[in-house]
Amino acid sequence: MGDEHPLLSLLARPNATQCAPDLFEAWYGYLLVAGNAYMEAVSVSGAVRELHVLRPDRMKVIPGADGWPEGYEYTASGQSVRFPQDAEQGVRPILHMALFHPDNDHYGLSPLEAAATAVDIHNAAGGWNKALLDNSARPSGALVYQGKDGALTGEQYDRLKEELEGSFQGTANAGRPLLLEGGLDWKAMSLSPKDMDFIEAKYVAAREIALALGVPPMLLGIPGDNTFANYQEANRTFWRQTVLPLVGRTSKALAGWLGEGVELRPDLDKIEALSVEREALWERVRKADFLTVNEKRAAVGFGPVVGGGSPLKDG
Repeated sequence: MGDEHPLLSLLARPNATQCAPDLFEAWYGYLLVAGNAYMEAVSVSGAVRELHVLRPDRMKVIPGADGWPEGYEYTASGQSVRFPQDAEQGVRPILHMALFHPDNDHYGLSPLEAAATAVDIHNAAGGWNKALLDNSARPSGALVYQGKDGALTGEQYDRLKEELEGSFQGTANAGRPLLLEGGLDWKAMSLSPKDMDFIEAKYVAAREIALALGVPPMLLGIPGDNTFANYQEANRTFWRQTVLPLVGRTSKALAGWLGEGVELRPDLDKIEALSVEREALWERVRKADFLTVNEKRAAVGFGPVVGGGSPLKDG
């Protein structure tokens, strides 16, 4: 369709508080985090005036007698609103997009569910690193009392504990030497960070999370994973295999929901990451002497011109 259409104007300013990037950021964010995304169409006198993305954790699908959703129920602040899926003048109030779920008829499967173990490992590694920084000057181990009486008094124990927590714990005390006296001896008991290798475990978990979300791991900036060449290729792969399929699916869903006989397409010429592919296509089309001018224009996404029905050689 052309550059001017009521649907484009609606998407450009979907409601009083959001613009198009805000709306679609919430849409794709909810879709990837929850596996479901919901959009409400607010109609006035039969015309859609506003679009709102609704939180999936507050939405409930109401199945009908035939198993298909007959409505949706949205709950917030203890109050619920039901949206019957009866189309009013061709527009249903709720658009629901769900990622594929093999075990559920109504709700999608979140990519983060598939990467749940990797997320737990990544969080645990981050917690380990934080605890290590907080306790960096207090080695993991035990103070062994080797005095003649064999035990510390209660007063000695409390004083020693207070000194350790106040003088040797925390990043501000990193590297401070531990002074032992009165028969105390230090016995290391735990593995070192190198032995635990939690940093590499965190990197492995990050790669698994990225793959679950359709992001090439080379784009994460993990040391040793990327060079300039494979970063560019990974970026193009990300656009082709993840971003554009999601955008295309959303475009078709919106066009089928709000407009009859309308087609929404992303403008690939404005995607800088795909400029190399675009230049290669233009060069191939330019050298195709067996194509007419209008066929060449159609191949690169332009409309026909008068007198463009004969082949044209580019010298």
